[in-house]
Amino acid sequence: MDAFAKVRDDKYPQISKSWRAHRENLNTLFSYPPDIRKAIYTTNAIESLNCVIRAAIKKRKVFPTDDSVRKVIYLAIKDASKKWSMPITFNNWAV
Repeated sequence: MDAFAKVRDDKYPQISKSWRAHRENLNTLFSYPPDIRKAIYTTNAIESLNCVIRAAIKKRKVFPTDDSVRKVIYLAIKDASKKWSMPITFNNWAV
């Protein structure tokens, strides 16, 4: 936390303030094993949807038409929705 603040406080001062204010919650989160933390990060449906859309758009810097943007987003969501119905596994154990 201090290392982040030292490097990034000039650009992102609110992050350090928030982390310090919620240090106990962050310590709880980071006490989980990486597999569990990954599941926590990826199970929020809205965040997951936004991530899929951002990734699809980021790959293509320029779109010829508005319709092409809609098609790319539609296809990205359609592809990602197949993965959303899969169970989360931890060390080959389904949860």
